[in-house]
Amino acid sequence: MKKSILLALALGACTSAWADDAQKVLECMRGNVPSSLRVQNIELTSTDRSNASRSMRGKLFALRETRKEVSRVRVMLKVSAPENLAGSAFLLREATKVSEQGMYLYLPSVRRVRRITGEFADGALLGSDFSYQEFRHLQNGFQDLNSTLEPDEVIEQRPVYVLSSAPLAGSPSNDGRIRSWVDQQTCVPLKVEFYQNQSLQKVLTVPVSALKQSNQRWYPAEATIRDVKSGTSSQLRVLGMESGGKIWKGTFEPSLFYRAGS
Repeated sequence: MKKSILLALALGACTSAWADDAQKVLECMRGNVPSSLRVQNIELTSTDRSNASRSMRGKLFALRETRKEVSRVRVMLKVSAPENLAGSAFLLREATKVSEQGMYLYLPSVRRVRRITGEFADGALLGSDFSYQEFRHLQNGFQDLNSTLEPDEVIEQRPVYVLSSAPLAGSPSNDGRIRSWVDQQTCVPLKVEFYQNQSLQKVLTVPVSALKQSNQRWYPAEATIRDVKSGTSSQLRVLGMESGGKIWKGTFEPSLFYRAGS
């Protein structure tokens, strides 16, 4: 009986330590988002089962704002091409108050901002294989999930941390389990698996050769997400980078973000 109690206590201590170490990895991932404005010119190419593809171009605005030792990641995607999507915009905003944070979408065809919640969050991000939720997790470093560390592994001869993440208890999210392999040198995920009901749904991969650095922060210049069941995929490529520019006051505001860069 005493041995069982001691074993349980030891396992509990290990679990706590693994959780603490996981939080350090997550913080390092979020640290790759700069405290000054970073703008990436991106191209998102989606390929269907018949190998037909379509591309979308735009700008990705990112900023990590720290106030009173609390950091908040804010990301905005503004589409410039093709013509039928030009002017569309997506905003990810973290805030202290729940009422002020979330995901927002603007489509020129309806001329209004829509807050993304519930099942809609699992929908395709502007027709790509990324869902809004998956894109959010990748941008905010799985911050709103419960993560623990698994044993380290190696990808392309690079040591990686292996994280297992799941929704927090009582979370209304429809997210499933997520496993991620994070490069120990750069804190950039080289592989991410997205599950739903214990079934593997999508796999994101980043080749080591695509790891780039800007102002001492790392980012993937190329990432591909593949839908295991549908056989479709989407590749995100960074075509150019701008850092340290002035921030228009409405860039990350839910009522104004879609006007940025106009």
